[in-house]
Amino acid sequence: MTQTIRVLLADDQRVVREGLGTLLGLLEGIEVVGLAADGAQALALAAEQHPDVVLMDLRMPRCDGVEATRLLREHDPNIKVLMLTTYADDRSVIDALRAGARGYLTKDASAEELHQALQRVTSGQAAIDPAVQHHLLDALTASPHTAAHTDPGPPLPDGLTQREAEVLSLIAQGLSNAEIAHQLVVSETTVKSHINHLFAKTGVRDRAQAVTYAYQQGLT
Repeated sequence: MTQTIRVLLADDQRVVREGLGTLLGLLEGIEVVGLAADGAQALALAAEQHPDVVLMDLRMPRCDGVEATRLLREHDPNIKVLMLTTYADDRSVIDALRAGARGYLTKDASAEELHQALQRVTSGQAAIDPAVQHHLLDALTASPHTAAHTDPGPPLPDGLTQREAEVLSLIAQGLSNAEIAHQLVVSETTVKSHINHLFAKTGVRDRAQAVTYAYQQGLT
């Protein structure tokens, strides 16, 4: 066997978190160095323990898996993230991979599949569940002609990202932070982070000004 793989596990459900922790501890060459109840705690524990891999749930309070993955990769790009979740829809997969996840498994994966995935991401390879690959390929090949030839359009104003523009559009539609979080399948913390960023970039001070800005820029 190669060197021991140090794993940090993040899942908001205690029974899942502790059960997976016990399972991982039984796998050869795996050492569990921490259990986190949400993304924020995962970031704090990762800074202390420096794991090789963070086994990350997707939907958690305070800081969801996508946002935690993005922040973790910014702070320590050497740490690999393997998503382990019940959600295999194409949006969740794409968001997680864009945030920097190196693998994506559903929670019906076997112990052997989990073991192999941890080994793969540690060695720098990707580990995508076959069912997830199906969703991902469907999303990427839904309209190959359009994907190859569609005009991406003008750049967004003031350096806004596509997701920030999407949040701004939903604000202009009158949605609350909770409603935006539900529609985008992210946490309210993530929504607030996007709002803070887009407010700083556009110079608006409140939601009313944000709505005016959205209409002026044609982002509604």
